[in-house]
Amino acid sequence: MRDRLTDAAFGVGWGAVKRLPEPAAMALGRRVADLAWRRRGAGVRQLEANLARVVPDADAHGLRELSRAGMRSYLRYWIESFRLPTWSAERIKGSFALTDVHRATDPIAEGRGVVLALPHMGNWDLAGAWLVTALDLPFATVAERLKPERLFDRFVAYREKLGMEVVPHTGGASFGTLARRLRGGGIVALVADRDLSRSGIEVSFFGERARMPAGPALLAQQTGALLLPVSLWYDETSVIKGRIHPYVPVPESGTRAEKTAVMTQALADVFATGIAEHPQDWHMLQRLWLSDLDGPPGAGGARAAAASAAEAREAPEAREGT
Repeated sequence: MRDRLTDAAFGVGWGAVKRLPEPAAMALGRRVADLAWRRRGAGVRQLEANLARVVPDADAHGLRELSRAGMRSYLRYWIESFRLPTWSAERIKGSFALTDVHRATDPIAEGRGVVLALPHMGNWDLAGAWLVTALDLPFATVAERLKPERLFDRFVAYREKLGMEVVPHTGGASFGTLARRLRGGGIVALVADRDLSRSGIEVSFFGERARMPAGPALLAQQTGALLLPVSLWYDETSVIKGRIHPYVPVPESGTRAEKTAVMTQALADVFATGIAEHPQDWHMLQRLWLSDLDGPPGAGGARAAAASAAEAREAPEAREGT
């Protein structure tokens, strides 16, 4: 029953939200975000625990306001994504601006593959649609297998309609497919700030231990592709911004495991820079740090715990999100 309800909810999103006038759809997303923020469910509490590491100097009120902005950014992503299949090519081209795009297009023009690695920031679906529509650069990506299966199928169909090749996250089989695309001079785009396998590479991330997937670094090593970190964020306009950072080099010496560890840490450092600049646009409502994975939601986020304790002392207008 829970799976059927989840699938039905996303079906309503894709069916109904995209038919609303855009101002009404965005207002709906904002109301849903504020409602979820006020209810302080597990996702919101975990978001605050995560943001407490990103902005350690924030007081309790500041952290709560940041989490509210984060939920509004997150729901903006979903509203845009539900509506994205109805956007014209011109709308897609005009809704995203990417800095230092030459870092990807130059090697592609020379026949060299590129791995674009990014955290859960901004709207990565729109960024991908822009690559295909504005630059005529198709790419492959990986989709986490979701339950129910129909929901997974919805996501695959949605992203394929935007021009992406979607490879199910099934371990070695998916890695082989991505490696072939890179050896052929193609692009692979991976959201890579959260390890889904529980066997990823341990990194230092905002001063604490976390794990991130080894895939981006391994693909670059084995195929000769360039590993390029990417940051995405919303600005004050309707245009989403992005930046391609300098490539992460493969170390000249060391074992494969040692090289992978060095490259993944370098990737985490670039992610941290982008997230610190735009923390409200980092949509990480799941456990990420090892101290949280071993305990209840937000167990390692001491600042988030302090924010929760201070919530009762907040002014009524702050709690209402007005």
